[in-house]
Amino acid sequence: MKNQLEIHATLVADEFIDTYMASANGEYVKVYLYMLRHRNEPVELSAIADALNHTEADVRRALAYWQRMGVLEETEEGSRQASRETAAARQPRTPAAAKAEESRSRRGSSSLPEAPQAMEQPQARKNYGKADLERLQADGEFSQLLYVAGQYMGRLLKPQDADMLAYLYDSLHMSSDVIEYVIEYCVQNRHNSIRYMEKVALSWHEKGIDTVAKAKAWTEHFNQDAFAVMKAFGINDRRPGNTEWDVIEKWYKTWGFSRQMVVEACNRTMEAIHKPSFQYADRILEEWHKNSLRTVEDVAGADGKRKKQAPRDQEPRKKGGNQFRNFEERQIDYDAMVMEQWQ
Repeated sequence: MKNQLEIHATLVADEFIDTYMASANGEYVKVYLYMLRHRNEPVELSAIADALNHTEADVRRALAYWQRMGVLEETEEGSRQASRETAAARQPRTPAAAKAEESRSRRGSSSLPEAPQAMEQPQARKNYGKADLERLQADGEFSQLLYVAGQYMGRLLKPQDADMLAYLYDSLHMSSDVIEYVIEYCVQNRHNSIRYMEKVALSWHEKGIDTVAKAKAWTEHFNQDAFAVMKAFGINDRRPGNTEWDVIEKWYKTWGFSRQMVVEACNRTMEAIHKPSFQYADRILEEWHKNSLRTVEDVAGADGKRKKQAPRDQEPRKKGGNQFRNFEERQIDYDAMVMEQWQ
């Protein structure tokens, strides 16, 4: 006898909607909802792909993403014992449960499964041979990625180009949209080296930039930082050159200086030598970095301290006697030190 009042429904946790859904790719959300609907059933990768009109590569990336976020976990019949073409059942769990498990794990619980590490700690670099590339090219999405990459680069792809794209797509499970945006961003900034593109892609992967929206937000912020430098140098008729991009990235990303500090170094460069010089500004910022000066206030304090330590009988520079007299007027001892190295 059929129960006419029976309702078949799938409940979605509020925390998933509030915390995870907005930042996830829409295709990833579809995969999660499908897994939630079939939460107590073993589901094959091909079945998910057919049901959602995805490729199997799409599904693999989605599952890897939700595992990395702690929302899905592999069951004991996991993919360790399955082929690449067949995914084992992955059991959805609530985000609250994931957080609780992480908290217990930090307290030293040994009965819990280890969190997936593939996305957090990338595996050793895999080299893709002819057979691997032929397998991947059967995936329409990867073939399209190769075509788009060649269009952006304006040339036929070399084996090392395809190898890099395969590594990002297949090993790191980066979405094709994000990889395409990496290439577009690098080419627009006149970085056509495949190694440079790989460096940018790996950096974004480590930062958790897994959507084009996140990538655009990051690049927009960095572009604003870069053009603040050009404005401080009075260069308004061109974009930074290749070596200039590298130096600017070092200031912001490697040394971690704020825009205020970088612009201050550029301003001091202009006041000291009256012309833009990335090399001179780099010397200033290098000294600040070595001495752990992170704010303009730190620099002012260090300048004052160095001035007090200077010999009392030292004659001040006479106004008009030195084209670099603004060092004395502004009491910038770090600038004076850089000037000595520059001369």
